[in-house]
Amino acid sequence: MNKEQDLENYLSVSPNKLGIYLFDTKNLNNLYKKELIISENNNLNSGIIKKFLDDNIFKIEKLSGKFVENIFLILEDRKIFILDLGIKKKNYNIFITKEYIENSLIEAKDLFRENYPNQNIMHMVINKYLINNMSYASFEENLKSNSFALEIKFHSISNIIINDLNKLLENYQIKIIKYLDGVYIKNLFDENKELSFMSHKIINGHNENEVSFLKKNPKKLGFFEKFFQLFS
Repeated sequence: MNKEQDLENYLSVSPNKLGIYLFDTKNLNNLYKKELIISENNNLNSGIIKKFLDDNIFKIEKLSGKFVENIFLILEDRKIFILDLGIKKKNYNIFITKEYIENSLIEAKDLFRENYPNQNIMHMVINKYLINNMSYASFEENLKSNSFALEIKFHSISNIIINDLNKLLENYQIKIIKYLDGVYIKNLFDENKELSFMSHKIINGHNENEVSFLKKNPKKLGFFEKFFQLFS
């Protein structure tokens, strides 16, 4: 694999802390890490973020030997919108099939976007499957039922916030390729893990019930491998 493809850039923004990381996906560690604690007397604003980027972007580029063009943005913000959505569907086949689940998830995604057009989906997670009045944490094949239900949780962020952050990073010719909910990520891991490590794992399918919006290496894809590609 090309060395450049082994590197990922992460920017973390929360009310009291900024962090930037150059992550080595092959060795699963940070080649560069800088964090800044925001004092209670200062409100986080674009000026503070800009100075933080000014202080660190060039250092990362010098270390990696290439320009920072893409970045994953990890947000911890009370403005992250979380919605629990339940859908119930009739099943016209003998078994509950993968394809039918996939189509139902597409409908749920479209329903969310139709009702919340000003929100950008960060995470779409299946909380449980309800089949034959039984609750399942993950999909099980060869179950017979004339109906099923899904409980899905959406994490999203306002397009207004996205536009502000995009404009800020455009000054450095950097494109945000995915937004991540930092609280959601931390709740799935041991607190001693590095934020960049946890984020990398989430992006690459750590939570088998999360529907991915990014292309992945087919060799690493799980149950929803074909479905994942629909969102690429």
